[in-house]
Amino acid sequence: MKRNNGQLAITIVSLFLGIILAIQFKTVNKTVGEGVLPTQRAQQLALELKKTQEERDTLIKALDEVEAKIKAYERGEVDNNIYAENLYKDLEKYRMLAGYVDLEGPGIILEIHDPPADVQFGIEYSIVDDLDLILQTISVLNAAEAEAISINDQRYTTFTEIEKAGDHIEVNGVSISSPIVIKAIGNSNTLESALALKRGIVHTLEYYDYTVNLVQDTNVKIPKYRKLKEFIYAKPVEEDN
Repeated sequence: MKRNNGQLAITIVSLFLGIILAIQFKTVNKTVGEGVLPTQRAQQLALELKKTQEERDTLIKALDEVEAKIKAYERGEVDNNIYAENLYKDLEKYRMLAGYVDLEGPGIILEIHDPPADVQFGIEYSIVDDLDLILQTISVLNAAEAEAISINDQRYTTFTEIEKAGDHIEVNGVSISSPIVIKAIGNSNTLESALALKRGIVHTLEYYDYTVNLVQDTNVKIPKYRKLKEFIYAKPVEEDN
């Protein structure tokens, strides 16, 4: 229906331009026939005629381009046509954003190991007891525009829950313990600088005697989010036509 409306609009415009051209030609011929056409007026009419022809040609070219796109869509098979390919690319992008796709790319790997136990004073603590430091690390990576993050191979998404549970923590409902390995995909230099800046998260971890190993990697692999999220209360807003 939209295609027919577009063709009708182009047709009307073309007819309108044709009428204008016919009137101009008639006016020029009549004036020339009478032998009273001033040179200046003839030049003006010639310019107007040229402009009108250019506008007509532009409209015809636009129509040809639209027709070519429509034919490309119609020729393509379901698995290979341009429309389906673009839809698939959009779907993959949103699946990546939601965390439902395994990803790989350049980034960083941060390993956090517990401090050695103080036998003399009987003091022993673990990174799982410092949940705030883990959350701060994730926050810093997000601020540094990390495209994907995982904690001990558990994908971090907007739905991820990180909770303390006894002598371990749960990420996405999966129990993990020390050492904590946080991976992030993005600009390696930016991510590393964000974590290692003066008085930053690495400095804080080392201040509390955690053993920290931060490295860049050209091929960080981050698994997909494995929990299925069902929307019960939320629904898309219907747009007014």
